[in-house]
Amino acid sequence: MEIATKEHSPPVKQPIRRGLYARIWRWHFYAGIIFMPFLIVLAITGGAYLFKDQIDDAMYHKFYHIKAEQTALISPSYQLETVKKAYPDALLTSYKPSLANDRTAEVGIFGAEGDRTVFVNPYDGSIVGIMDPSKTFTQRIRDLHGSLMAGDNSIGDKIIELSACWAIVLIVTGLYLWWPRGASKIWGVLLPRFRKGRKTTIRDLHAVPMFWLSIVIIMLVITGLPWSGFTGKYIDKAATSFNSNYPEGVFWGGPESTIPTRDIMQVPWAAESLPVPRSSKSGVPALPIENILAIAEKEKIVDGYSVALPKDDKGVYTISVWPKNVYDEATLHVDQYTGDVLSSLRYSDYGIMAKWIEIGISLHEGKYFGVANLIICLLACIAIAGSSILGVFMWWRRRPNGSGIGAPTKPVNHKLQSGVAVIVIVLAVLIPPVGVTFLAALILDWIIIQRIPKLRAWLN
Repeated sequence: MEIATKEHSPPVKQPIRRGLYARIWRWHFYAGIIFMPFLIVLAITGGAYLFKDQIDDAMYHKFYHIKAEQTALISPSYQLETVKKAYPDALLTSYKPSLANDRTAEVGIFGAEGDRTVFVNPYDGSIVGIMDPSKTFTQRIRDLHGSLMAGDNSIGDKIIELSACWAIVLIVTGLYLWWPRGASKIWGVLLPRFRKGRKTTIRDLHAVPMFWLSIVIIMLVITGLPWSGFTGKYIDKAATSFNSNYPEGVFWGGPESTIPTRDIMQVPWAAESLPVPRSSKSGVPALPIENILAIAEKEKIVDGYSVALPKDDKGVYTISVWPKNVYDEATLHVDQYTGDVLSSLRYSDYGIMAKWIEIGISLHEGKYFGVANLIICLLACIAIAGSSILGVFMWWRRRPNGSGIGAPTKPVNHKLQSGVAVIVIVLAVLIPPVGVTFLAALILDWIIIQRIPKLRAWLN
């Protein structure tokens, strides 16, 4: 993607400043050409996933909704028994109570075919339907958005993470190229020009919306990194190190295991690494699910929570909710025999960095301040996709025929090298994936590209 053309280049007298402009333009150009396809994927899938609830409700309405009745609901235990009779070879894994008088209850099972969600009518215990949660439309979108559908810790995950990090470089370099030089003006800087010809209009539509939404886009990138495979691990370590009470201090009793809570069920990001305690007693019947729901009510867990069922005689009930209001997040581990709350982690228990990250995630998903948050995130996604496409279109129109890739002219000014080295070092510290790939590109250029005349001429 390129934000500027020769028309934007100011008549700067100092050769070093002119060389720096050309250098940054080349970085912006190559980063755009390489990462443009992935940024478009991120923008389109991210924009679609903002409406996950609405999409799921529309596509799977027959599973989630039932006719409201005036009769009392049957017991959750009976609902679980109904599912167990229908799928005797499957292991019951979770239970989500009905959210409203026209909503089904959800029972998670694990069988020979993997995880499934069974929807149960809470009035009579009948099974409304069954679904593979990994194959819903919105889950496919999420998988594409996070790892190009290649799975966690895959090459797809690394490509998406790298693309997101380089999006920050594209924004920063784009702002440098966009920055008005000389007399201040509005048209072409703050507002696009529509009467200067198609070329000028396309260039302005590429640059101006990105300026207005640059802060939002950088926020979206940064708040998405906690889920990434490489950077996310370091963010997790940094977040937990900011508060010595997390996660150890939230335990009230019971032996601890080495299993992280994310292996039990989907929980808020800050609770993913929380070790799961073990039930301290055995030899007596486990408490029925009704007792656990009563504990959730006593602990003032907001509606929408799910309960992970114990997997063995040392397992625990895990209650967790990831609501729209980030301050209502909660994850509890309950002894299956005594009902003691062995571990309780609320938003107030998070360290300061973990709190910021959870707020950032809520902003990233368009939930923190309602519809306005949703609209702003959607506009940012549209701007990313639109600017990427327009940038490629501009390059396609100006590219030479058979004489090279059409990159901006490489500056010949060796005094820039020290400044370039400083920029690379800063990038390596602030955004490690960018710094590493930047260094790899420089080494590739020095060892291979500059030693092959035809390749050097084509790229330069």
